Order: sequence, then C-alpha cells, then structure tokens
Amino acid sequence: MRKINGVPTEAHTDLSSLTGGEVLKWSGTNMAWEDQDSTGFVPFHFHNASNSGFGVAGYTGSASNVIDKFSFTSNTTASDHGDLTTSYFGYAGNSSSTDGFVAGLSGTNTIEKFSFTSNVTASDHGDLSQSRASLAGHSSTSDGYNSGGYTSGDSNVIDKFAWSSNVTASDHGDLSVARTAVAGQSSSTHGYTSGGQDPLTNTIEKFAFSSNTTASDHGDLSQARRYSSGQSSTDYGFTSGGYTINDYNIQTTIDKFAWSSNTTATDHGDLNTATMYSGGSSSSDYSFVLGGSDSDVSWTDRIDKFAHSSNVTATDHGDLSASRAYVAGCQY
Repeated sequence: MRKINGVPTEAHTDLSSLTGGEVLKWSGTNMAWEDQDSTGFVPFHFHNASNSGFGVAGYTGSASNVIDKFSFTSNTTASDHGDLTTSYFGYAGNSSSTDGFVAGLSGTNTIEKFSFTSNVTASDHGDLSQSRASLAGHSSTSDGYNSGGYTSGDSNVIDKFAWSSNVTASDHGDLSVARTAVAGQSSSTHGYTSGGQDPLTNTIEKFAFSSNTTASDHGDLSQARRYSSGQSSTDYGFTSGGYTINDYNIQTTIDKFAWSSNTTATDHGDLNTATMYSGGSSSSDYSFVLGGSDSDVSWTDRIDKFAHSSNVTATDHGDLSASRAYVAGCQY
C-alpha cells in the first residue's frame, strides 16, 4: 500500500505519473509509513486504525470469553472473532499493528493475545509483574503498558511488555499515587492514566514510553470519576462516561484533553446514555464506547460512536453480540 497526500492508496492503483508519497513497510518490529523520497519514517500506531474494533469478554451476570469484532465503517451487530482461553472480566486492552492483547484477566496476572486477522482462540502472552484488576491499558508501536489497578490494595505500578516476546512484564516506573478503576489513553510517545479511585480523583497522569520514571501530572478531568472508558486520537485523549459517587451517579460526559498541554479537559459532547464499566476503541477519525452498564444490575450491548473533530452527542453504531460490562477494547 502507498499513501499519497496522506491518503492510503491500494497497491494496484496506477502511480506511474506520481512522485513522492509514502509506502507502508515493515521496520523489523512494526509497520511504518516511509517517504518515497527518504525524508522521513513514521511508525505505524493504532491512531491509524481504519478497519475494525474489538470488544473482548466482560461480565454478563457471569464472566465471558467472547471476542467480538465490529467494522468501523458500518453500523451492524458485532461478529464472533474467537475466544479467550478462559472467561474473564475486569481487565485492560492493548493493541499492536497486528494483534490485540488483554491483561489483568479477572484480577490475575495473565496476558492473552489474539490475531486481528484470524478467528482463533487467544494464546498466552506472558504475565504482568503482579496480579490485578481494573487497570488501564496503553500502547506504543512496540510495547504494551498497564497502569494502576487493584490487587490486595490499589496499585501504582506501570508494567511494560513487548509485542514480540512472551515474557513477564517489566517495571516501567509508577503512577504518583496508587489508584484503581482508571481509564487509559495513548499518544505516539506517552501513556496517560485518567480518573479512578481511591480516593475518587479527576487527575490525569502522563508517563513516557521511552523512559522508566514516575508519571507526572497532566491536568484534570472536568469531574472526578471512576470506571470510565479511554479513547485516543492523534492529538487528543478522551475519557467517556463513568460514575462519580457511591450511589452510582452515572455520567454521559465525554472529556477531551490535548497531548500537548497540561490543562483541565474540555467538554466534547455526551454519550447517548449514561454508562459505566464500558470499553474504549478508536479509529483514526472516531472513537467508540463498548457495552457497559447504566445501573449496578443492568448491562448493555450498545456501541456508541463519536467524532474526534466535533463536539456532539454520540450516535448509535450497532451492538455487541451480547449485553455485557467490563469490556476490554482493541482496534485494528
């Protein structure tokens, strides 16, 4: 595939009269766009995802092992895309250019991996450094990261694991404060951990993919909340839904914050329905909120969609194959 003026162009297109542009090439560790005139090399990141989102397992009244796949471009019910090895909920999703990963399965240290292009049962991909649930997932071009969560108490650990090898995750620094029920976002260079509890917080923290250090403050959400879903575009992070106090004051709020500045997040519209315990998935132009719950005893199969470029109420984008909460989101 070649990219002309930023637009992917199929290989069979007649390019004989064109110069420059970019070609999708394998760098040795990931896919990347390389300028034909050799002036640059842009690593492939999931912000370029254009095909499908995945809603992985969750809770339906009992734990699920289902991997659902839905098209970014059409509003239909998600299709079956294989299963995890065991039924789980309460974990985080990560995405490489070829595979989805889920970590912290039902409070264990398990990491599982599944292919985006084939419908098969997921395989083992090593372990987190500690067992925990309700953690955040982050993705760089070469590695997955998981931050926070709950084990015998709240965790401040940031773990790092390679897409290319099945080994125990390594330490990659810490959050400044231990917390659980967090949402995760990723720029091309940093991971972000937003919201969560204990105590209930509106804090956004930032850590570099390239160095093992304690995370730093990166502003605040518009309100303190937990069990939100996280989404990412090229320039912004989004935190959607969640709840604010112990009697399940469930939110419709979509917050938006810039990678480039440390400020309070701004309003970016609302979900169709107040939702907590949902999963997040992102294409290059839109983000999606997968499943979740609108009460402590009611699950939903809804997929909501909102544009990165405009502040409007999210629209319906089909359904998961079954109603469930604590869904992990991935994208391809």
